[in-house]
Amino acid sequence: MKELLRRIPPVHEIQRKPEIKDIQERLNITREKLKHWIQTEIEHVRQLMMTNKREFQHKEEIEEYIIYQVKQKSMNWEKDNLTRVINATGTILHTNLGRARLSDEALEHVANVAKHYSNLEYSTKKGERGSRHSIVEELIKEVTGAEAALVVNNNAAAVYLTLRALAKNQEVIVSRGELVEIGGSFRVSSIMSESDAQLVEVGTTNKTHDFDYLDAINEQTVMILKVHTSNFKITGFTDQVNTEDLATIANKNGLIYYEDLGSGALINLEDYGIGDEPVVRDILEAGAHLVSFSGDKLLGGPQAGIVAGRKDLIDVLKRHQLARVLRVDKMTLAALETTLRMYAKGTHSSLMSIPAIRDILRPASEIKENVQAFLEKATANTMLTFDIRDSYATIGGGTMPDEQVQSYGVLVQSSVISPEQLEIRLRNQDTPVIGRFLDEQLFLDFRTLDHNDIDQLHRILASINQDLEVM
Repeated sequence: MKELLRRIPPVHEIQRKPEIKDIQERLNITREKLKHWIQTEIEHVRQLMMTNKREFQHKEEIEEYIIYQVKQKSMNWEKDNLTRVINATGTILHTNLGRARLSDEALEHVANVAKHYSNLEYSTKKGERGSRHSIVEELIKEVTGAEAALVVNNNAAAVYLTLRALAKNQEVIVSRGELVEIGGSFRVSSIMSESDAQLVEVGTTNKTHDFDYLDAINEQTVMILKVHTSNFKITGFTDQVNTEDLATIANKNGLIYYEDLGSGALINLEDYGIGDEPVVRDILEAGAHLVSFSGDKLLGGPQAGIVAGRKDLIDVLKRHQLARVLRVDKMTLAALETTLRMYAKGTHSSLMSIPAIRDILRPASEIKENVQAFLEKATANTMLTFDIRDSYATIGGGTMPDEQVQSYGVLVQSSVISPEQLEIRLRNQDTPVIGRFLDEQLFLDFRTLDHNDIDQLHRILASINQDLEVM
């Protein structure tokens, strides 16, 4: 064994190889980093030999193996962990795939702000320090009708800050049927507990009445919280107290009425025959003192949590130390500003420039035309077959769980590999394609594809087809 191990070349010999020098030049990395990679692979080879997991016949073979492994490590290291994928699942706000896509206008604003210095916390009019709160506050007020607003890094943070700042060590009444669990096993009750607000559950899972809230009010009560159950539905023998009545109860008893909307719809999608998601402006007009909602769900912007409502309450949140902990950066504010301005414009064309809204509202006939155009070009892939199918897409993002939108897509099949193998090949491309299975076949839903996605999909399928031809 000692004789075999002596065949392993030293680090400095590997470092002199042209292939290794090329790696350093291409990646523009230090000699020390490359040395560490070589050392790691040499140790790996040593372990393979000592455990008899691999046999090497001569020194050159060991050397070639080490260089190959270093090359592979360099290519993997160079790849971005966060990368673009093609979402062909038909789930528009796919949480695992990044939820809402930003508009071209929002991306341009983000890039401009990121590339240059900005007036993030500087008033150019006054020539003095400003506040990042003012960047989007007026737009939020305009599109929601609120007196004031605050932006934090997500809606869970918005809930936490609101409860911590306004209800610490005091009681908050919430219906038992609204104690939802959101993504990643985060529960509203747990967030309340961490905020040191004292949770008071009222009613039952399926029914809560006004007298349940009234009976729970005491000297320690400071807030009534209503949580919109956007990620599930309870049907059948159910009842809940509406916003107007809860606001009345809160006002008569000197309490804060706060409604966590979650999804954050700024337009009434019911006008388009889609769901019954509450609109932020309507909830505030119905009497809610505060509302909070997400920026990257139905609003169609970046990840953010927005709190809007009474100015005196928002001012308390702005002054709280957690507001700094939970604040958003300049790029988030840039994307949010542009997205909010599209709502403020109010035209159909401005709304349809928001990808999430466009994908939700696009007519099924338009999607079918895209599929048919795709099929005409896809016939060149002789090792693959494509069949157009109608389907139903979902909104996603924990929003409108029962709502489905008519869509179209293609079943992709091959005579030489299984649907599961085809799915793996698509998923492991440099630009991964994520689809779903329909009738035990791989299905690509076109509602969530734009023209760039479709063009890229053609190139990926052509590459897979070429590989299959030589199998």
